Amino acid sequence: MNNYQLIEDYYCAHKDDLLAFVSARIHNPEEAKDVVQNVFLRLLSTDCLIGQATLPGLAITLCRNQIADWYRRHSVRQDAEHELAHTSGSGASAESLLSMREITEQIEHSLARVPADCRDLYRMHIYDGMPVRNICQLSGQPYKTVEYRLGLARKQVRKNLQHVV
Repeated sequence: MNNYQLIEDYYCAHKDDLLAFVSARIHNPEEAKDVVQNVFLRLLSTDCLIGQATLPGLAITLCRNQIADWYRRHSVRQDAEHELAHTSGSGASAESLLSMREITEQIEHSLARVPADCRDLYRMHIYDGMPVRNICQLSGQPYKTVEYRLGLARKQVRKNLQHVV
């Protein structure tokens, strides 16, 4: 059985289960449907060989990652809207807003150089304000592994931003 057939069968049998899993965490039905759709698109676009035994675990892991990304995107958007609302009323100059944008871009560029497994954990911890314990539950990784990867990410970001400061 090829990957496409296996994923199609899994989609038909478990789409509603994954949608319930995501809906319980996002609380927005349309966004939850988008997340589940993205999970199956990622499954279909992967080059890895997927087995019938590994597909459920892979689908749940992709769901968790997509949920974390959704929270990160919405958290950053809300923080930016909050910041703009408070700075525009306080007489902040366009130069200071531009400077904040440049600094944010430098941070994102330095974060892009961090390995993906560390970067996602770092974003959840810093941007979403999630404690290590919650990151462990969401990612399914041991506590010490998450702590270690967060430390690696911090060191890498600090090293990459030395020239900015």
